[in-house]
Amino acid sequence: MRRSLGLLDGAAIAASSTAATSSIGIGLGLMAGVVGLHLPAIMLLAFLPVLAIAGGYGRLNVSEPDAGSSYRWVGRTLNPWLGFLTGWVNTVGTVVFMAYTTTVTGSSIIQLLDQARVRSVAGLRLDADSTVQCTLLGLVVLVGAALVAVRGLDLAARLQKALLVFEYVVLLGFCGYGLFAGDQPFSLQWYNPFDIPSFDAVAQGMVLAVFCYWGFESVFSVGEEVRDPRDASRGGTIALVAMLLLFLLAGTAFQRVLPLGELADNGAHGLTWFGSRLAGQPLAALPLIALMFSAVASLQSSVIPTARGMYAMGRDRVLGPVWTRLHPRHSTPAAGTLLITGVAVALALASIAIPTVTDLISAAVNAIGIVVALYYALTAVAAAVRFRHLLRTAPLEGLRAVVGPLLGAAALLAVGGYLARTFYTSADHFELSADNGWFELTVVILMIVSGLPAAAWARWRRRSPYFLGDAR
Repeated sequence: MRRSLGLLDGAAIAASSTAATSSIGIGLGLMAGVVGLHLPAIMLLAFLPVLAIAGGYGRLNVSEPDAGSSYRWVGRTLNPWLGFLTGWVNTVGTVVFMAYTTTVTGSSIIQLLDQARVRSVAGLRLDADSTVQCTLLGLVVLVGAALVAVRGLDLAARLQKALLVFEYVVLLGFCGYGLFAGDQPFSLQWYNPFDIPSFDAVAQGMVLAVFCYWGFESVFSVGEEVRDPRDASRGGTIALVAMLLLFLLAGTAFQRVLPLGELADNGAHGLTWFGSRLAGQPLAALPLIALMFSAVASLQSSVIPTARGMYAMGRDRVLGPVWTRLHPRHSTPAAGTLLITGVAVALALASIAIPTVTDLISAAVNAIGIVVALYYALTAVAAAVRFRHLLRTAPLEGLRAVVGPLLGAAALLAVGGYLARTFYTSADHFELSADNGWFELTVVILMIVSGLPAAAWARWRRRSPYFLGDAR
């Protein structure tokens, strides 16, 4: 694949994958229902382990740039089975994310049509909380985003940068204005994590917040296409710090403008409601347009690293050769990109069984958050094991590549494990519902366990060199 990306391109891909506008627009309301008026505190608390783990990612990438990133690093350093499962849950989690983001995209489009007073099409009344309508509309956008990704990373990166500029200008403008225009009394306690009401709230809030930061590592999946491996590491760090600042600004502004009840009750439509409280039309439509752009960008920036991760797994013969087919002109993993998109389309259609967009988001975010905590922790441990010699030869670098990642991994495993236990004890029966703990825990288990048959097939049928210790 071509080395066509620079520092800003990598940062744009990482920032688009984290999808700050989408996280702010639909995530802050969900978190407010858990941690109350402590959105800035929980975003600060979650940032610390993620930043520590990012140091491990960066060191691994400089040492060994690879399209498989965590799949490759965990497999070579710890165990190929763990490496395969790391790549597998990353892929499955991203596909689930793409499926529900497809629905979010459709919902934002319908909300925008509603503000333009287009409330029905061909006699069908449009409903921004209808999973069926939003999913079908969003699928059109998903396919378009995949086709742009096939065309090449240079075009995709240019599109991402243009969308990001618009999103950030709108966010900075509205949130900055909200800081001064809001009538809710400001309190420094908003930034105090020790004031969060319970450890249950801390654990679930942490998982939701880690989900908001999820995606910065996508820049490492295109590490083989970045001209300088250090630029990938810098791009990921730049994206993470930018996300923190945006989340702190937005969390504070939302709490200045919206009472807790309004913030929590609006959930998936939080950014739209926030904009309507600050401005009239047509200016109030700008946050919604930014949310729509963010969803489109995150769809595209999700399929890009996922296809490259599958390309790396196909290259190691743990998956079939179809995943390694590059486009003859654009040198992108075109077949894998379209296959991943097809799987996301199928899953998005299956998710129609969950009746409302808000329920779908809640179920998906909690499940993905636990899985992300798991594979972030495994990658951090791999970095600590591989670079443990730095504790003797370069202690300061050892803090960044060994101690920091280990502490971050311990924190994420603790909150992820605690939340999984909470899901198990919160219900006494299984029900297809976003607030049923057994259902949410089942989703997490299926995302992990489904990789075992695929790994066994690769090990004993394909006799992949990855499992035999002969991978390149």
